[in-house]
Amino acid sequence: MDSKLKRIYVPMTESGFYILFCLHEPQHGYGISQQVRHMTNGELIISAGTMYGTLSKMEKDGLISFVKETEKRKLYQITATGKEILELELHRIERLYKNSKGEIIHE
Repeated sequence: MDSKLKRIYVPMTESGFYILFCLHEPQHGYGISQQVRHMTNGELIISAGTMYGTLSKMEKDGLISFVKETEKRKLYQITATGKEILELELHRIERLYKNSKGEIIHE
Protein backbone atom coordinates (compact mmCIF):
# COMPACT_ATOMS: atom_id res chain seq x y z
CA MET A 1 0.00 0.00 0.00
CA ASP A 2 1.10 3.52 -0.77
CA SER A 3 2.51 5.21 2.36
CA LYS A 4 1.03 8.50 1.10
CA LEU A 5 -2.46 7.01 1.50
CA LYS A 6 -1.64 6.01 5.08
CA ARG A 7 -0.60 9.58 5.86
CA ILE A 8 -3.76 10.98 4.27
CA TYR A 9 -6.28 8.60 5.83
CA VAL A 10 -4.83 7.48 9.18
CA PRO A 11 -6.02 8.87 11.50
CA MET A 12 -9.36 9.04 9.76
CA THR A 13 -12.20 11.47 10.37
CA GLU A 14 -15.25 9.97 12.01
CA SER A 15 -17.32 10.64 8.89
CA GLY A 16 -14.68 9.07 6.65
CA PHE A 17 -14.48 6.03 8.92
CA TYR A 18 -18.21 5.39 8.84
CA ILE A 19 -18.48 5.98 5.09
CA LEU A 20 -15.72 3.46 4.38
CA PHE A 21 -17.07 1.03 6.99
CA CYS A 22 -20.53 1.06 5.40
CA LEU A 23 -19.19 0.13 1.97
CA HIS A 24 -18.50 -3.54 2.69
CA GLU A 25 -21.68 -3.99 0.65
CA PRO A 26 -22.53 -1.82 -2.38
CA GLN A 27 -24.27 1.32 -1.19
CA HIS A 28 -25.17 4.82 -2.38
CA GLY A 29 -24.60 8.05 -0.51
CA TYR A 30 -28.11 8.42 0.87
CA GLY A 31 -28.10 4.80 2.06
CA ILE A 32 -24.76 5.35 3.78
CA SER A 33 -26.07 8.46 5.56
CA GLN A 34 -29.12 6.55 6.80
CA GLN A 35 -26.98 3.62 7.96
CA VAL A 36 -24.59 5.94 9.83
CA ARG A 37 -27.47 7.77 11.47
CA HIS A 38 -28.87 4.43 12.64
CA MET A 39 -25.49 3.04 13.80
CA THR A 40 -24.73 6.17 15.86
CA ASN A 41 -28.28 6.64 17.21
CA GLY A 42 -28.45 9.96 15.37
CA GLU A 43 -25.26 11.34 16.95
CA LEU A 44 -23.51 11.60 13.59
CA ILE A 45 -25.31 13.09 10.61
CA ILE A 46 -23.19 13.36 7.48
CA SER A 47 -24.13 16.29 5.26
CA ALA A 48 -24.52 15.78 1.52
CA GLY A 49 -21.44 17.93 0.85
CA THR A 50 -19.27 15.86 3.18
CA MET A 51 -20.70 12.61 1.86
CA TYR A 52 -20.18 13.25 -1.83
CA GLY A 53 -16.86 15.05 -1.35
CA THR A 54 -15.55 12.09 0.67
CA LEU A 55 -16.89 9.51 -1.79
CA SER A 56 -15.26 11.38 -4.68
CA LYS A 57 -11.90 11.61 -2.89
CA MET A 58 -11.97 7.98 -1.76
CA GLU A 59 -12.81 6.85 -5.27
CA LYS A 60 -9.98 8.94 -6.75
CA ASP A 61 -7.57 7.49 -4.17
CA GLY A 62 -8.69 3.90 -4.87
CA LEU A 63 -10.28 3.15 -1.48
CA ILE A 64 -13.69 2.60 -3.03
CA SER A 65 -14.90 1.84 -6.51
CA PHE A 66 -18.02 2.63 -8.50
CA VAL A 67 -20.12 -0.52 -8.89
CA LYS A 68 -23.15 0.59 -10.89
CA GLU A 69 -25.89 3.16 -11.12
CA THR A 70 -29.44 2.28 -10.18
CA GLU A 71 -32.36 4.70 -10.21
CA LYS A 72 -29.92 7.60 -10.75
CA ARG A 73 -27.93 6.63 -7.62
CA LYS A 74 -24.31 5.59 -7.84
CA LEU A 75 -23.39 2.51 -5.84
CA TYR A 76 -19.89 2.22 -4.40
CA GLN A 77 -18.02 -0.57 -2.64
CA ILE A 78 -14.79 -0.74 -0.63
CA THR A 79 -11.67 -1.98 -2.48
CA ALA A 80 -8.78 -4.08 -1.17
CA THR A 81 -6.83 -0.86 -0.55
CA GLY A 82 -9.79 0.59 1.33
CA LYS A 83 -9.98 -2.54 3.48
CA GLU A 84 -6.28 -2.19 4.34
CA ILE A 85 -6.75 1.44 5.35
CA LEU A 86 -9.84 0.56 7.39
CA GLU A 87 -7.94 -2.21 9.20
CA LEU A 88 -5.14 0.22 10.07
CA GLU A 89 -7.68 2.65 11.46
CA LEU A 90 -9.52 -0.04 13.41
CA HIS A 91 -6.22 -1.19 14.91
CA ARG A 92 -5.39 2.42 15.86
CA ILE A 93 -8.80 2.88 17.52
CA GLU A 94 -8.46 -0.43 19.37
CA ARG A 95 -5.02 0.61 20.65
CA LEU A 96 -6.39 3.95 21.86
CA TYR A 97 -9.27 2.23 23.61
CA LYS A 98 -7.11 -0.39 25.30
CA ASN A 99 -4.55 2.20 26.37
CA SER A 100 -7.31 4.32 27.87
CA LYS A 101 -8.29 1.29 29.98
CA GLY A 102 -4.72 0.80 31.16
CA GLU A 103 -3.96 -2.10 28.86
CA ILE A 104 -0.74 -2.03 26.84
CA ILE A 105 -0.60 -3.65 23.42
CA HIS A 106 2.70 -5.27 22.53
CA GLU A 107 3.21 -5.65 18.80
